[in-house]
Amino acid sequence: MQVLEFVLQVLLGISSVLLTLLILLHKGRGGGLSDMFGGGMTAAVGSSGLAERNLNRFTIILALVWFISIVALGLITKVGVV
Repeated sequence: MQVLEFVLQVLLGISSVLLTLLILLHKGRGGGLSDMFGGGMTAAVGSSGLAERNLNRFTIILALVWFISIVALGLITKVGVV
């Protein structure tokens, strides 16, 4: 069980960093923090529709992996097997 907990912790750490990076890659919709740092000026350049859809898919899949690893770690901790 300790190996499973270690693997889940590593998966959680990697997915947290990657999820943060993927969220920062998204195109700003305007009116938020992205405009404060110049996102409004580059909104016209932006990425293509296909690239944005793929980025959305990768972000959603990684968010699900992150969520499942948090729930699994919580269950392992609550049961107290480790």
